[in-house]
Amino acid sequence: MRVFIYILFCLFLASASFAQTKYYIYFKDKGVTKETSLLKTSPGFRAGEKELSSKAVERRKGVMGDQNYVTFEDLPLNIAYLNTLESLGVKFINKLKWFNAVTAYLTGTQVNDLAKLPFVDKIVPVRIIRYQHSENQLFAPVPKQNTGASIQNAMYSLNYGNSLTQNALSDIPTVHDLGIKGTGVYVGILDDGFSYKIYTALKNLKVVKQYDYVHQTALVSNQSGHGSSVFCLIAGYDPGNAIGPAYDAQFFLAETENDASETHIEEDNYAQALQDMEAAGVDMTTSSLGYDIFDPGQGDYTFSDMDGQTTICAKAVNLAFQRGVTLFNAAGNERGNSWNHIITPADAFNIIAVGSVTSKNIVSGFSSPGPSADGRIKPEVAAMGSSDTVPLSDGVNYVYGDGTSYATPIAAGIGAMLKSAYPHLTNVQIRKIFLECGDHPANRDNNTGYGLISAKRVISYPNLKQESTNSFLLNKIFIDAGGVNSSTVKLNYRINGGNFQSVSMSYDGSLKYNYLLPVANPSDLIEFNFTYQNSNSSSVREPSSANDNYKFSFGSNNISHLTDVQNSVNPVRDNFTLSQNYPNPFNPSTTIIYSIPVDPAAAGRHIVSTLKVYDILGREVATLVNGEKAPGIYEVKFNGSGLPSGVYFYRLQTGSFSQTKKFVLMK
Repeated sequence: MRVFIYILFCLFLASASFAQTKYYIYFKDKGVTKETSLLKTSPGFRAGEKELSSKAVERRKGVMGDQNYVTFEDLPLNIAYLNTLESLGVKFINKLKWFNAVTAYLTGTQVNDLAKLPFVDKIVPVRIIRYQHSENQLFAPVPKQNTGASIQNAMYSLNYGNSLTQNALSDIPTVHDLGIKGTGVYVGILDDGFSYKIYTALKNLKVVKQYDYVHQTALVSNQSGHGSSVFCLIAGYDPGNAIGPAYDAQFFLAETENDASETHIEEDNYAQALQDMEAAGVDMTTSSLGYDIFDPGQGDYTFSDMDGQTTICAKAVNLAFQRGVTLFNAAGNERGNSWNHIITPADAFNIIAVGSVTSKNIVSGFSSPGPSADGRIKPEVAAMGSSDTVPLSDGVNYVYGDGTSYATPIAAGIGAMLKSAYPHLTNVQIRKIFLECGDHPANRDNNTGYGLISAKRVISYPNLKQESTNSFLLNKIFIDAGGVNSSTVKLNYRINGGNFQSVSMSYDGSLKYNYLLPVANPSDLIEFNFTYQNSNSSSVREPSSANDNYKFSFGSNNISHLTDVQNSVNPVRDNFTLSQNYPNPFNPSTTIIYSIPVDPAAAGRHIVSTLKVYDILGREVATLVNGEKAPGIYEVKFNGSGLPSGVYFYRLQTGSFSQTKKFVLMK
């Protein structure tokens, strides 16, 4: 009967829409030139800035600079083009300025007619995706609280009920007890709806903005209850039953998935929501959506498309990251099935893809494995996603649920805790800290990436705040069950392998220590460790090993410990590669990825490699890499802020391999 009704509904929908299909209508330009429109005094720049909240502008300036925080993608769509389309009867669904496109339902005749317009570049169908909530498996109802949980909960100031297991596995209660709960952080959630006001754990949370992109309405609905479960996992507050890591954060809720028709969603909803969230000023987003298989006739993605820059969703993620947003996404639940890979947008370059583990920290049987199609480690981290405590759709009772979509909001909640503790952190710094703070960063793999994420390790990992051009403040929180004697805390540092100097750190009287580092030369190697005595007068060193130190290059905000590069190695590649930089054109910075394969004949020896940048006359303008490199995949940043606009080339020479690619600096 259900199938019959569904067929009638589809027939009615088809006849009512006159065989319309949703399309992207891409424009050839925005009616202005890039060179003039990006001057801060230009109308285009001012129009792009006007669409951004003050929080978005502040966040962008932190990663893009004071002069370049509006890019060509941010300029509004050309109003004359929009008016022309509307006069021809086109009704817009989404306006995607990042892609210089709109989406609309069109008939075949309309497609042919619109394609002839002089300002239309191309018209492409929006892919309609079939996405199945294998993660929404519900098991036996969760008891109000078992005896074991009651005893464990007594160790902490909050009563987590049976959600303690998923929280304690990532050390979240320990950080809550420091008073860190996501305060002041703005988080966007993309899912299938949130009737948060009927849920005990959600009704008092801070929802700043909400929108239903499926039905084009200002208020979100609930649909399957999946989005509400995700919301509870990141921020729920129902003592005795469920508490999430970032329960004091603020939220932008976006309903982007439609469960009414066998869980369908269109990619443009995701891209539009992400574009709107970035403009609204969110600090980070979390999404438990992922796509691989499309409806018949829509064109399935293949694994080769999971390269971080092919799908609309991945492209939107890359643009959001460039603008300073930290992004988390479920790796997928495809392990062991016909797909058996991560799904998009978990493949995006700088997203933090999250895998799932059990309460015993064993990879879940459904959690999608990596790598990405271009060989990057995926997922980046893992959290508990097997038998998590989530709310039932009645909003009062709780059940157990499985999936990477339940692991992801836990990891994102830890990200919000970190941003709350240190608001100055950029998305690049947060991502780096997450890679360092899995439980096996030195032995990363394509099952759980850098490992199970820990809120305790994340919050206590040292970080830098740039005070001025050559002034950096080193920050640290110590978490020691034995307490910390603040008067004994020392920073021990050296520059370029010299002798260690020992200095006292400033203390805020409750939690944080800091020290203003002396000015050094750009790229000087700073190595450091911390020592102190705890309340038992025992001496403690961080890192604990005598010859182990944190390190960073002066001028960089990223501190390394067990990883050397931001998007580290996958030593199973069998060929040299030099990828096209992204973004391209760029202003002022861009990313280059290259790989060095394993050579069995080399017996593990490193290979001398150079990566240099040249201008159009062949003059060397920068050396990005010069030295021996182990097999793996490397990610290098190039900053062209001191160079004029123009065409440049970058050349990789490693062993017998040499390749050159062109890129464009456009200011």
